Amino acid sequence: MDLNELTDQVETVSRNYARRHGITQDATWFLLKLQEEVGELTQVFLMRAGQARDKGLSEQEIDERFRAELADVLCQVLVMARHHGVDLHAEVERKWLRWKPGPTR
Repeated sequence: MDLNELTDQVETVSRNYARRHGITQDATWFLLKLQEEVGELTQVFLMRAGQARDKGLSEQEIDERFRAELADVLCQVLVMARHHGVDLHAEVERKWLRWKPGPTR
């Protein structure tokens, strides 16, 4: 699956969620939702690193939540980029992949 296909699927889930809960997905919502997910990722990262209480969760549960929160952050970035008309593939190429090592001349 490519990035656009993934974004299509994630966007469908996000729109359905918003519709079910009466949420208006405007620019502010996308940013605040991303911030919420990054906060949740931070919390479980600290648990995983032994720098926050584990809330009674096992190591396996913490690892599962860590992976899930990474996915949440990625999905929120995808829908936020789509909302703002940002071609993430092109931006990754421009910003990151131009530094990819190539053959020496």
